[in-house]
Amino acid sequence: MSRRREIARRLDALSDIGGIMSAMKGLALMETRILTDFLVSQQRMVAGIETAAADFLAWHAELVSEPLAGRELCVLVGSEQGFCGDFNEALLARMEAACQAKAMPVRWLVVGSRLAARIGERDGVDLAQPGAIVADEVPAVLLRLTRELSGLLARDEFAGYGLSALYHCDATGDLRMRHLLPLRDLPAPERAYPHAAELNLPPTEFLRGLTGHYLHAVLNEVLYSSLMAENRQRQAHMDRALQRLDDDSARLKRRYNTQRQEEITEEIELILLSADMLEETGQPS
Repeated sequence: MSRRREIARRLDALSDIGGIMSAMKGLALMETRILTDFLVSQQRMVAGIETAAADFLAWHAELVSEPLAGRELCVLVGSEQGFCGDFNEALLARMEAACQAKAMPVRWLVVGSRLAARIGERDGVDLAQPGAIVADEVPAVLLRLTRELSGLLARDEFAGYGLSALYHCDATGDLRMRHLLPLRDLPAPERAYPHAAELNLPPTEFLRGLTGHYLHAVLNEVLYSSLMAENRQRQAHMDRALQRLDDDSARLKRRYNTQRQEEITEEIELILLSADMLEETGQPS
């Protein structure tokens, strides 16, 4: 009886764990639906700014200088929570490969406490900050991030640095190294204008303001895309975990039934044995 009770306790525990995992999966699904609208809207905004930048730089290309070779500051976007598979491990592996190759960014800004904990203290990491758990937290994370980036890029030691982001891209499901600044890799202008657009500001000041708007918009898109990919991985991770729980529960139920059958058999044997003993002693049954 004690073995069957132990199996029953384990089945109850697996049922409780399954309920928690199902709830986590449901929350991740709900978050992806919220993020879908935010992400689509933000992608449109970034595309619009890139189009405006392409039109402007078609006449003022000399205002954009290339970063110095090998000097790049990279925003590495990980997760704030766990239960998302190898989400952070993949970023860490890519970061280590880039550092070994020395052909990728040499300075890092880490977003996401889980990833920051995995990375620990190492050379080249200038800042680590918490990330977003839900979509509503992205604006606050973005504000901290843009402030920190502005402070870093204003330092003399970061003169001539480019800016990139390494994150999980929801559109492809893969890691993406995305160049952000200086403005380049822009779509070709939709049409060729015979003369430059008339501006109310000097071109350098206009570019400075355009760059600020672009950085805010594209980092917003990066954070939304990463959070979307994280929640999709969490759903997949929960699906696999729930399947394993179902398999374990089915196995334990078979053991429970087998144990119950053995106990019934033992009880029947005891009854028959008692009956035989009574008959041998001549006592009525």
